[in-house]
Amino acid sequence: MSWEEDLHGREVPPSLETLIVPRVRDLGDGFTVRRALPSARRRMVGPFIFLDQMGPADFDPGRGLDVRPHPHIGLSTVTYLFEGEILHRDSLGVVQSIRPGAVNWMTAGQGIVHSERTGPDTRAAGGRLFGIQAWLALPKQHEETAPAFVHHPTDTLPVVEGDGVRLHVIAGEMHGGKSPVRTHSALFYADARLDKGARLKLPAEHEERGLYLVEGSVEVEGTRFEPGELLVFKPGSEIVLGAGDAPARMMLLGGEPMDGQRYLFWNFVSSSQERLEAAKKDWKEGRFGKVPQETEFIPLPPDDPPAPVRYP
Repeated sequence: MSWEEDLHGREVPPSLETLIVPRVRDLGDGFTVRRALPSARRRMVGPFIFLDQMGPADFDPGRGLDVRPHPHIGLSTVTYLFEGEILHRDSLGVVQSIRPGAVNWMTAGQGIVHSERTGPDTRAAGGRLFGIQAWLALPKQHEETAPAFVHHPTDTLPVVEGDGVRLHVIAGEMHGGKSPVRTHSALFYADARLDKGARLKLPAEHEERGLYLVEGSVEVEGTRFEPGELLVFKPGSEIVLGAGDAPARMMLLGGEPMDGQRYLFWNFVSSSQERLEAAKKDWKEGRFGKVPQETEFIPLPPDDPPAPVRYP
């Protein structure tokens, strides 16, 4: 099926390069994910090589998310929540609660291990979890950098407001708001909320640009798009986003093209297939770091087929 067929008869905006409509996968207990990247239609948008919508999911008291310790190389991860809370622990000894609007930027580089769980207080009470997890491939010169984790509370990130638009700049710079998050390549990442009928211009300075619609609807050149759709735009095109007859929320993302091909297996990203093989062997043989006070771990999946979803 061509991507135009996913428009189901809607007009193709001249600025649109491709449309990705990820399937919903139910992982049990009502927890669903939508994986927009990587896709057969598009592997990356700028450095963004992985984009998952988590939930929304409602957990009963006593239940929650339990992603056991697992490794990463060659990328940075950012988990951005709209609702709920996740407790991050990693092999650097970091223990950090991830809450809505905050940025938790983990750089794996040469290798890191972390777990993602519902914390004890949140688990006891039950509640909703809803967010976006993104992975960003590192440029070749930084693929083997030392692992690191930084936390930026929501009130330290710039918010640009006006004309019915609220733009929360997660990383990079947009419309005069510059995030304090240090990145390894030129990129932008923002949480945009538009009131009913509001309009927002998407700057053209980055070659690769995408929009993932979370809530509401958005119009591009007269064509309406719905939640769960990832729009990838043509370089240099002038784009004005318009909310429909209700408020809309979307993630804006992109950057400059990566410096060559990237290979992805499980939680590993690299410009070298040999490096992926080495990482797989290191995990099987226990040479990655350990997450303090955790003894569980996720085993390496078989090569064929690779694990389709990271969350157990």
